[in-house]
Amino acid sequence: MNNIYIYLNQTLFLDNTLFSWLIFLLIILISFLIRKNISNRIIDYFFQKIQLQNSDKNINKILVKPINKLIFMIFLFIAFNQLEYPKEWNLVSENNFGIKMITKKGYLLFLSVFIIDFFLKGIYLFGEFLKEKASKTKSKLDDQLIPFAIDSLKILTIIIGIFIIIGNIFNVNITALAAGLGVGGIAIAMASKESLENLFGSFTIFLDRPFTVGDIVNIGQITGVVEKVGFRSTRIRTFDKSLVTVPNKKMVDAELDNLGLRPVRRAKFNIGLTYDTTQEQIKKIVNDIQDLIDKHPKTNNDGRVRFMEFGASSLDVMVLFYVNSTNWDDFINTKENINYEIMSIIKEHGSSFAFPTSSIYIEKN
Repeated sequence: MNNIYIYLNQTLFLDNTLFSWLIFLLIILISFLIRKNISNRIIDYFFQKIQLQNSDKNINKILVKPINKLIFMIFLFIAFNQLEYPKEWNLVSENNFGIKMITKKGYLLFLSVFIIDFFLKGIYLFGEFLKEKASKTKSKLDDQLIPFAIDSLKILTIIIGIFIIIGNIFNVNITALAAGLGVGGIAIAMASKESLENLFGSFTIFLDRPFTVGDIVNIGQITGVVEKVGFRSTRIRTFDKSLVTVPNKKMVDAELDNLGLRPVRRAKFNIGLTYDTTQEQIKKIVNDIQDLIDKHPKTNNDGRVRFMEFGASSLDVMVLFYVNSTNWDDFINTKENINYEIMSIIKEHGSSFAFPTSSIYIEKN
């Protein structure tokens, strides 16, 4: 055993003993074996009070990877400290451009990126936690402000991280860089005119509040539920479940109908009865449908049922009513229920629905 130890300490590879190389590999191996366990312990200790109801957004799933990377970088630093650069390479110091400088700055760059990634994941986690809290309140304003604030915090973190990397790793004079950006600020502003307009549009949305997250809005040909208001755009989920992204400038400038602010939802359609329906039958059908709408628990008393006109193939009865809810599911369920009742009323009075027909007369010579 002593001979093995002597052999490992006397045999050199790239100016480092085999024992040093063995320690190097052992530290790397240990980092792979224990980093996940350390990550879980850190998460349990520091984040045990934060619990997300959605299992897809589990804290461990969000934070374990960035913490694993940071732990590996720490072990990697310890491992490389066991080795020295070969003397025959005649490398310049790490203060001058060369392999030593590239290695050091490359390590610091990756470490900085992993730290920024960890903070971004933490901000995301904090945002999801706040969203769940906000979803339990009556106000919709916090549902809209929290995503915007979290996005702002992420952008601020990235900007600060970039300046730290540029200043501390690449030794760039931040003051001179900021002054240079100030000179070129006008050119940048002109180039990003549309982005700035969208940004100011987002501020207008938050200050004026023409709508909030969860409202049903109609803008142009788009109708759906507002899911998120971001820096540049607003995301709307249409009723066919597609996600439409609308620039905030358009949301502010265009005519927007906030359907969510209506106290009721309107339903209006025509019923076509066959031409063999008598006047008395029509009167009874109209009265019964009117009575149905007036007494329905989900509608108000502003509904109207009228025999409107003589159609090409039918006697047209207009049905108009208002559902006392802005919820889409409540609306379509109420409308369906009333439609079934209308079918029963028409059948009860001996009439039927008309459909387009045509008669052909053939003359005999």
